[in-house]
Amino acid sequence: MKVNKISIISATIIVLSAVSCSKNEKTAVVVEEQLPVVTIDVAHQLDVPQMKSFAATVEAENVNNISPAQPNRIKTINVDAGDRVSVGQVLVTLDAAASDQLRINLEQIEREYKRACQLLEIGGGTQQAVDQLKAQLDAAKSQYDNMMENTVLRSPINGLVTARNYDPGDMTGSLPVLTVGQLSPVVKVMINVNESDLSKIHHGMDVEVEFDAYPGENYNGKIRRIYPAVDASTRTSEVEVSIANPNEKIKPGMFARVSTKLGEQSNVVVPDRAVVKQTGSGNKYVYVYSNGKVNFNKVELGQRLDNAYELLSGINDGDTVVITGQTRLADGAQVEILNR
Repeated sequence: MKVNKISIISATIIVLSAVSCSKNEKTAVVVEEQLPVVTIDVAHQLDVPQMKSFAATVEAENVNNISPAQPNRIKTINVDAGDRVSVGQVLVTLDAAASDQLRINLEQIEREYKRACQLLEIGGGTQQAVDQLKAQLDAAKSQYDNMMENTVLRSPINGLVTARNYDPGDMTGSLPVLTVGQLSPVVKVMINVNESDLSKIHHGMDVEVEFDAYPGENYNGKIRRIYPAVDASTRTSEVEVSIANPNEKIKPGMFARVSTKLGEQSNVVVPDRAVVKQTGSGNKYVYVYSNGKVNFNKVELGQRLDNAYELLSGINDGDTVVITGQTRLADGAQVEILNR
């Protein structure tokens, strides 16, 4: 069977034309843009307790530096750092050579004084000689008593030896031989309070104290003394806090955090999830929703309150704030509300 060549060519042209038309034909595809989905909450005004926290170091209630009045060689030291001592306990004895000489001199003057008194009684002396020897005797006795007081060093308080700076055989110098601190019934910490807060501090105010050495334990304290001077360089004043320490558990040198309430202040509060930190800076922001859009508002944080933040500026009472979905947002973006 023979096929007409013209017919085959014609059919081929028709097929190619159909394919060409199908390739050039444009198909319209409509893509619907999806808005970011967020959840919202409402900022509200609250009376927020104004809590202030201060870092401090524990100090003994009283501190005594045990030193002689004059340099001398140490003979014995009867205690060491960490030992508990009582009032009047002998802590250190020093070389008694000087005191021995003073004792001999005192005894000599005392004999001469007694002899002068006897001569005066029998008419063989003068009152002036007796008076002169009495003055010498009093001076020698005072000098001897002072030397004895500085040869045998006793503790003036009940407390704990917190430092020992010498060993037997050393000459005393600028440092005390021992330091004794009184740790019971109370210890103290000194905090620096800004001058703007001084009017809110008063004698006897209760405070709460925490120690890194005892995590999870809270101790009660009281403000005992407010120093009147304000440091011109820091604009702060020293305030002394007293803490009960009957078992001497709190030691000098421990790090302490003192917290106290300085009244209340009405501020806006938002959920903590609403606060966004700007990358590369310490600035904090909150997205505020209004009429289908969000605005990027810079805020100043106050205190953290469980799962919320106190805001000092940037948001008004009743503002609608975004609490989830912020990663896809930009200032002025339109959004879809999930929990309307």
